[in-house]
Amino acid sequence: MRRFVAATAAIVVGLSASLLLAQAPGPAASQLARWLALFNGEDRAARQQFYKEHWAYSPNQNFYEDLHDQTGGFELLRVEESTATRTVALARQADGDALSRLTFEVEAEAPHRVVRFTAQPVPRPADLPIVRLTEAEVVKTIRDHLEGRAAADHFSGTVLIAKNGKAIFTAAYGLADRERKIPNRVDTRFKNGSMNKMFTAVATLALMQDSKLSLDDLLGKHLPDYPNAAVASKVNIHHLLTHTGGTGDIFGAAFNARRQELRTHQDYIALLGTRGLAFEPGSQWSYSNYGFALLGAVIDRASGRSYYDYVHDRVYVPAGMASTASEPEDQVRPNSAIGYTKRAGSREWQRNETTLPNRGMAAGGGYTTVEDLLRFANAITGNRLLTPENTRLLTTGKVKSGGGMYAYGFVDTTVNGVRAIGHSGGAPGQTGDLLILPESGYVVAALANMDPPAAPRVSSFIASRLPPR
Repeated sequence: MRRFVAATAAIVVGLSASLLLAQAPGPAASQLARWLALFNGEDRAARQQFYKEHWAYSPNQNFYEDLHDQTGGFELLRVEESTATRTVALARQADGDALSRLTFEVEAEAPHRVVRFTAQPVPRPADLPIVRLTEAEVVKTIRDHLEGRAAADHFSGTVLIAKNGKAIFTAAYGLADRERKIPNRVDTRFKNGSMNKMFTAVATLALMQDSKLSLDDLLGKHLPDYPNAAVASKVNIHHLLTHTGGTGDIFGAAFNARRQELRTHQDYIALLGTRGLAFEPGSQWSYSNYGFALLGAVIDRASGRSYYDYVHDRVYVPAGMASTASEPEDQVRPNSAIGYTKRAGSREWQRNETTLPNRGMAAGGGYTTVEDLLRFANAITGNRLLTPENTRLLTTGKVKSGGGMYAYGFVDTTVNGVRAIGHSGGAPGQTGDLLILPESGYVVAALANMDPPAAPRVSSFIASRLPPR
């Protein structure tokens, strides 16, 4: 039944595209219509043959297949420009609400081979708003949407919607273990990527609240043996929490060579601590996983305990998050999904173990469930982890970032005009997102054991349609 629904949706999209393009005469529009029909289907061999026959150059097949996997296809919304050799159209990505402008240019002479194609992400125009629905309509819409995406193997994971602290929709799709055909369940644990940053930020402010550190403290106060004196004497806790410290990332050749040896936050310092600053602290925003690794080391020292024990006792336990942790990858983790990726150069799903460090840490890489994310959201909004004043400090935007305003381990943004706070996470074979909508009392959580942006795309799709109050 699910595959029938997905196939029918693809046919409808193809028909609407053909009808729109039929009004735009010329070879360019015809070629775009033929390409869309193949692109929105699942016949990869037919797509490859089309590129060989109808492209004037040798296209990068992996690029087009990645585009197919990332978008789920395109629903044509309107033709913006059309001549005999050039057609420009606005399209919605089938897996969510993101829009792309498709540009098709062809040769003037038959067989009118394609000489240029682009798919450029664009902001949503004011005349194409996402219409907000009733709560019941959102639940039906998301159920139908996810069944279709799961049937097309574009979503595998769990989703939760809550209102005023209580779940109103929970569902699981796809397989936690593709080899053994074990399905995902609502209580399945997933890798959460950078969502750990929220827990690290709460722990940091809890130490501040207990007078164990100050946001103005320089790194060197808590890590007096830090290898680079300039970093230790210029970067403070506020810089680390807001990605404004110039401390850089952790990924690269050094990480790849030693990822299995990275077991503590001090191991990351041993690997990267001698390098200098990328920019003067406080002068700009640049996402820094290493900065949050440094916060993990600060929490070790300031609390007098391991980061893992402190976060467990100060965040997970009072929030009731019994299924959330950052266990080493070589330990048995019951009821945990295996991550699957297509980023290894293969068009088939591959397990993601070869990309993982030994253990998740302060910057990301733990395990959680959508139900635990709701418990965390309830603890945040109920001021059970920090005082009301410090909760506001935690979640209020401080500096412009790629997704809105970055607070302390939280992003403070708007979704379809409504304020949302939370954080996403993603890496090969893992992606998650938490959106807390304070004005309406809704919470949306999504986790997936596949490549980004599977989970944030779903959470945004939901949040954009929920009632604003």
